[in-house]
Amino acid sequence: MRTQVAIVGAGPAGLMLGRLLEQAGVDAVIIERRSPDYVLGRIRAGVLEQGTMDLLDAAGVGRRMHAEGLIHGGIELAFDGDRLNINFEKLIGKHVMVYGQTEVTRDLMDARRDSGTISIYQAEDVTIHDVDGATPRITYRKHGVTHALTCDVIAGCDGFHGVCRASVPEQAVTTFERVYPFGWLGVLVDRPPVADELIYAHHARGFALCSMRSSTRSRYYVQVPSNERVENWSDDRFWDELRTRLNPATAESLEAGPSIEKSIAPLRSFVAEPLRFGSLFLAGDAAHIVPPTGAKGLNLAMSDVKALAEALIERFVEGSAAGVDSYSTKVLQRIWKAERFSWWMTSLLHTFPETGRFGRRIQRAEFDYLAGSQSAQGSLAENYVGLP
Repeated sequence: MRTQVAIVGAGPAGLMLGRLLEQAGVDAVIIERRSPDYVLGRIRAGVLEQGTMDLLDAAGVGRRMHAEGLIHGGIELAFDGDRLNINFEKLIGKHVMVYGQTEVTRDLMDARRDSGTISIYQAEDVTIHDVDGATPRITYRKHGVTHALTCDVIAGCDGFHGVCRASVPEQAVTTFERVYPFGWLGVLVDRPPVADELIYAHHARGFALCSMRSSTRSRYYVQVPSNERVENWSDDRFWDELRTRLNPATAESLEAGPSIEKSIAPLRSFVAEPLRFGSLFLAGDAAHIVPPTGAKGLNLAMSDVKALAEALIERFVEGSAAGVDSYSTKVLQRIWKAERFSWWMTSLLHTFPETGRFGRRIQRAEFDYLAGSQSAQGSLAENYVGLP
């Protein structure tokens, strides 16, 4: 088989890239090692920046998002029970939308199926070949038969543990990483959200987040040590701990219930440079990881593939290599700004035992400064809703 662009990974980044290329008449095949049901079963974040909403609309897959998504004009921060509302609409005239990443994936997957473009799921032993040569290709095995896909460009949208970045020679890539000594224990529950806006709470016992997936389904998190096991947390223990970390009024109004999903996600900051290696381009989690505190993971991936799609369309439709040549430099500028914001939110809201009492006082001073400065609140709002 031959195609212009071979996309590895059928998550939202790979699917969006395929959709944008399809709209421009550029041929692309998606290869995914998992099944469609597995891809749709992954529980992920759901806060969409304005730029991501606009991109979904441009891709023709925004109808259900607008019908079912929840518009949010701000967030609430809390520190040891003291509350601070960050009003995005008032500060900068913008908002975000809560719409689950699973639903974004479903919408893109449905559009690709309806268009008849090719997606190959459950591809085993995916291997990248000759990205420095004239005819890069991907080999994979399906139903015991080995296949080859030749192409002009390979887009690595296969996540942090994917094959694409791992195929790059170690000396050709520089990585920057910080692994945090804690994770988020998350619970999904069919109960109404405790508040209209997301609540990010700092407490001496650790961070907590009150989020949602819809008006009837909520997602809650508490900070736990990185070596914690989900089996140690009964539902009752989780709800007791979450209430302890929230403002008393918020804790009292919280509706608990049996969890329908419970998991622990580790936190890390990670960036690979550069993001182009011959005919191989990295995007999304294959290129970077951000702590979820700043709600940047999905949005940053969408920003990557928007830029990559524009560059590839410029190459295949207009015959210019300027976009692909500048892709890595261009997107890394935005990636590092998003990394900075996610690191800052994580540093403000989590407990870091190694920093001791001094560290907590610095965090308190940061919170108090934020509460007293409209300029500081505007900066937070600008970064949270998404930089250009």
